[in-house]
Amino acid sequence: MVLADLKHRPGILLAAAVVLHVALISAQVNSASGLPVLQTVTFSAFAEVQRWITGTITGSQEVWTGYFALRGVHEENTALRRELQTLQIRLQEERAMAQRAEDLRQLLELHDRAGLETAAAEIIGGAASPEFRTVTIDKGTTSHIHTDMAVLSPAGVVGRVILASNRAAKVQLIVDRNAAAGAVIERSRAQGIVFGGGVDQLRMDYVPGTADVKPGDLIVTSGIDGIFPKGFVIGTVETVEHGSGTYHDIVVRPAVDFSRLEEVLVVLTPPPAAEAEVQPTR
Repeated sequence: MVLADLKHRPGILLAAAVVLHVALISAQVNSASGLPVLQTVTFSAFAEVQRWITGTITGSQEVWTGYFALRGVHEENTALRRELQTLQIRLQEERAMAQRAEDLRQLLELHDRAGLETAAAEIIGGAASPEFRTVTIDKGTTSHIHTDMAVLSPAGVVGRVILASNRAAKVQLIVDRNAAAGAVIERSRAQGIVFGGGVDQLRMDYVPGTADVKPGDLIVTSGIDGIFPKGFVIGTVETVEHGSGTYHDIVVRPAVDFSRLEEVLVVLTPPPAAEAEVQPTR
């Protein structure tokens, strides 16, 4: 069948004969290098095939290696990000510890400077109402803390204890609407009473209209209430106006930033009430 088809296609037979003839001649004829031409041509053809195969395999290997390299870089970046986050958290912890150490150092300095018997306490809670300002500390009657004991911070007066249990106590802040303390203007020695405003503000009442009061004047405890030791900072005069009566209207900015308060000192031995000072007149 195949032979019959080939007989009807003499061109194919001729081409095959020519190729066979050339192959026979190439096998007999040597090239310049002394090797048969057929061997040289065959080697060249197979060499190109090998070159293509090698290039394809090498390219595939490079792509595969690059894929794994990218995966390695991605995993390394992920690990570095996690390490950076861990270091940032540690840095924040160290900053917090440093700040706490600084706060404790200031409390210790206050204790030494005041010369009073005190107990350090940490604030563990606060009241939700902005009108009635109280905080809870982690010390109570087992630490000899009782009601009407003054509470201080390195910045100034915090408030007084109004309730004490075995292991905790409630402190009424000086800014509470029901809080009050005997006070004196440090520069002029004019006396009055500081009341809480319910927010982070105080007012000083009963200061005679003839008294010398200026914005920026320092307000300190007078000690006449028998709760707060004499001479501790309450705040500074923010505004002063002569009221309609015989007294000044004085707004006082508290010395303590209650939003950042964390540790306090409770005065365990309340001082005796001080005698009222003579008001300077002008």
